[in-house]
Amino acid sequence: MASPFDIEEIYPDDGEHSLRLPRRQAGTSPQGVAVTLLADYTVRTRAAIPSAAIVALLAESGVTTAGARAAISRLARRGVLEGSRQGRRSSYRLSRAAAADLSAGAQWILTSTAATTPWDGHWTTIAFSLPQDRGSQRRALRGQLRWLGYAPLYDGLWISPYELTPPARALLAQLSAGRATVFRGRHVALDATSRRAPIEAWDVDAIERHYEAFLRRWTPLLPRVRAGQVDGTEAVRARTEVMDTFRRFPTLDPQLPLELLPAGWLRQPARQLFTAVYDDLADLAEQHVRAVVARYTDIGEPGIQAHTTADLVAGVRGDEPCRGGPVR
Repeated sequence: MASPFDIEEIYPDDGEHSLRLPRRQAGTSPQGVAVTLLADYTVRTRAAIPSAAIVALLAESGVTTAGARAAISRLARRGVLEGSRQGRRSSYRLSRAAAADLSAGAQWILTSTAATTPWDGHWTTIAFSLPQDRGSQRRALRGQLRWLGYAPLYDGLWISPYELTPPARALLAQLSAGRATVFRGRHVALDATSRRAPIEAWDVDAIERHYEAFLRRWTPLLPRVRAGQVDGTEAVRARTEVMDTFRRFPTLDPQLPLELLPAGWLRQPARQLFTAVYDDLADLAEQHVRAVVARYTDIGEPGIQAHTTADLVAGVRGDEPCRGGPVR
């Protein structure tokens, strides 16, 4: 049975592509916080931010100076960040590929947690077999299947309630090297003692606990935000954390049909809460990021722009004029 804690990564780290975004972990990592922070304020402009400013902003989220500098260096080696130098001052910005991937991923996160697509009662089943000596390829395939909304019902047998799209079909063909077979059909229940329902590929109780924890964590913040009791430092930290947490839900709960889930499923309440926190703090957080960056640059406005969930749904892309994924 799949557990939310088994998710290897959201952006697969294996394969032939040079761009490698940070692995998704059970907790937060300095690299993950840095990517979320930069994406939240520079994904449209790909503005270059002084490394000292990035370190200062990460410090406000509890990342040590050494941890922040190591994260920046590793992200640059991964192709996520591009560095530049002016005198003794170094700056970094999102690479074009990272900005495009993060924009697509953010758009998918918001659209995939919106109203559930009507379900026709059919399941898509993917069976694959890869030799033990192809561990890297197997991890990449499993990571992409997770990202596509599939879960393992049995070892080597992954399922989803939705159709395999043409882009996903092409990706699966590439990663499986011809060692996968796809079926789509209805589940036929056996007798009560030997029956295993397809929905059991997901740990529904664990997913529900994640939703409950999210609501407990963020609901008390909203009255403080609306009463003006949150300062800029807390606003940036909260937006980074709420995004880094919420972005996991589309993989944990990939639009699972509501008719198969417990009554009162918390997908929509969680999305509404995320939208309220993320959007209500946007202006205050942008002002704070601008103020921190201004301490370390003499070149004026660096192109810092917070975006809202509406921007994410519309699609934000790197190198867009100033004022928002993965295949599915």
